[in-house]
Amino acid sequence: MKVKVPTHVGIIMDGNGRWAQMRGLPRVMGHKVGVESVRSVIRAAKKAGVRYLTLYTFSSENWQRPAEEVKALMYMLKILLRKEIRNLNHLGVQVRAIGDLERLPKDVRDVLDFAMRETAKNDAMVLTLALSYGGRREIVHAVNRIIESGIREVDEDTFARFLYDPDLPDVDLIIRTAGEYRLSNFLLWQSAYAELYFTPTLWPDFREEDFFKALEDYSKRVRKFGKVL
Repeated sequence: MKVKVPTHVGIIMDGNGRWAQMRGLPRVMGHKVGVESVRSVIRAAKKAGVRYLTLYTFSSENWQRPAEEVKALMYMLKILLRKEIRNLNHLGVQVRAIGDLERLPKDVRDVLDFAMRETAKNDAMVLTLALSYGGRREIVHAVNRIIESGIREVDEDTFARFLYDPDLPDVDLIIRTAGEYRLSNFLLWQSAYAELYFTPTLWPDFREEDFFKALEDYSKRVRKFGKVL
């Protein structure tokens, strides 16, 4: 079977904490091992020809986690961005970010800004990190910006121009790991017609072969977009 490659894949990376707890390890260890899954999936998506990959890296709700865990996550994000810039440039991957980025610690924002500047000219694939991100918050943010602009009538195209990244296309496929069956406030506007793929595999165990299984499953779907084919 010829695999149909989705233009835009979004991933809800779930199960880091459970992976660690199952092994009697601190939750942060699951996040550390999950970093290798991020690397593997970026390579797999690039190899497959995916043009846009969006990773649900840190949700707006994640700020409610224990302070030490949040601190560790921010530190790992900063280190990962620093270490991966050369590899991302080698792969031709451009880094972007969406979310309430002002809530991020300044040192993290500085490294994120640097990563985006250093990869801005890459055009093989766009890697978007959803950071301090919530789908409802993005929609409210867009509404407020529209009000501030003075626009009185809005259609879907106009509304989309006020999202965090108006150049980000609708999602074709959303993958969620760890056996959970919900969107968890991820890309609510952009996922209106997304295909959903759920796997029991915990994120730290998710690798290239798992990503390609998701693409194979996507290839079997008939996307009607509300029409009769």
